[in-house]
Amino acid sequence: MINMTLDDAREKLMALQRRMAAYEHAMGIIYYDGCTTAPSGTAGNRAATMSILSEEVYRQSTSEETIELLEFLDANKEDLSSDEQRMVYLLLKDIRDMQKIPMDEYIAYQELMVNAEDVWQKAKDASDFDMFCPYLEQLFAYQKKFAKYIDPDMDPYDHCLNQYEEGLNMESCDRFFDQLRSGIVPLLKRVSEAPQIDDSLRRGCFPEAVQDELSHYLMKLIGLDLDHVGLSTTEHPFTTSLGSHLDERITTHYFEDDFAYSMYSVVHEGGHALYDTGSDDELAYTVLDGGVSMSIHESQSRFYENIIGRSRAFCKLIFPELKRLFPEHFEGHDAEELYRAVNKAQPSLIRTEADELTYSLHIMIRYELEKRIMHDELEVKDLPAEWNRMYKEYLGIDVPDDRRGVLQDSHWSSGLFGYFPSYALGNAYGAQFLAKMRETVDVDACIASGDFGPVNEWNRGHIWKHGARFKPSEILDRVFEAEFDPAYYIDYLEKKYTELYGL
Repeated sequence: MINMTLDDAREKLMALQRRMAAYEHAMGIIYYDGCTTAPSGTAGNRAATMSILSEEVYRQSTSEETIELLEFLDANKEDLSSDEQRMVYLLLKDIRDMQKIPMDEYIAYQELMVNAEDVWQKAKDASDFDMFCPYLEQLFAYQKKFAKYIDPDMDPYDHCLNQYEEGLNMESCDRFFDQLRSGIVPLLKRVSEAPQIDDSLRRGCFPEAVQDELSHYLMKLIGLDLDHVGLSTTEHPFTTSLGSHLDERITTHYFEDDFAYSMYSVVHEGGHALYDTGSDDELAYTVLDGGVSMSIHESQSRFYENIIGRSRAFCKLIFPELKRLFPEHFEGHDAEELYRAVNKAQPSLIRTEADELTYSLHIMIRYELEKRIMHDELEVKDLPAEWNRMYKEYLGIDVPDDRRGVLQDSHWSSGLFGYFPSYALGNAYGAQFLAKMRETVDVDACIASGDFGPVNEWNRGHIWKHGARFKPSEILDRVFEAEFDPAYYIDYLEKKYTELYGL
């Protein structure tokens, strides 16, 4: 390494990232297969393969050669481009974190997640939390242990939050949720006292094959490149990049009695895919490829799902296609009825089916539960009872079973502790992005005409193309040219629901 030139080191840096992207590609396909088409009895086989690949990733990442290469580049960073400096920074950070975790524990954790995902699906089907509980206990235990290994001076839950949004901690989350609560709760009370909206239009008989046709129509409509974005079905919809932004997969879940669930899942996951595939091509197979944080990512998915997808203009735009696909159901109805039906505000059991007004309350419940478990103030075995109690307190509804309660989300089976606040932050980021976008783009006219080009180009130019070049806070500063302010989101909700309910 002493005799290595800077050009040689640059070449090795790119080769290292291509190699790591290949492992991520292979592991991503295994995960995607397990969530979509793999037979139910194959989890053990996938777990065994994942353990071997995880060991190889660990060895490659923490090898003496890799460390020497990155430290050499870091020592000469003044001669690197800004992209190269950011690559070295991110790689060194991840590697130094990984070095602090014993290899056998890292490998065991990867294997545990495969098995936990499989057991979660079975437990959800059976509505039996006790079946999943031992796996969730282990996942939380590993996360606490890893947090102490990596950041011994940081609160373990702050460490979790920081993994998904650099710089996020409980103090800022608590302040953010307090602001949302003060704006949302009074508005929800006024809405609940108003005459309720009839949402029966979204219920009926919608064959899965026809819904699949609708899904592909929506993907093309919002601007996804179907040569690089695939669609499949799974228990819990998600989006994943396989190796780079050139291979993106989204999933949905069809309910034949409710077309809107999958429709908005596709638009939501499509927002994630637009962000990932919008990265500059020169970032492919590097650590800068794809989104920079989960809150920025969720700002895009929630922006397309709600700000665009639940707008009056979008409902009017897609109504003719819905009538074509489901002529008997939509005969005699109009786009305004659709708009009202998909925006009804009412406390509900399922987060992914929640309206914009109540959605953040679902997130607050998960945030509080995670925080208490990470601080040993709540035992995992007591999660169902506490979940049910908080749903009664926050949303005023009774939870009938574990399937529609504590087992409804897949996140915990994948060890994604600290992820949930990203959704609420994403909602708020998206509303402030909208305000900036409106300064130069006639958003409503774009939606009404079905021309998403100007909207997508604004997002690409300000957010997508940069991938992970900048920290999340730097992206916000560059776009907002001001401080992040949740008031934009509260004002958006106030305006929308005041008009919708005639308050």
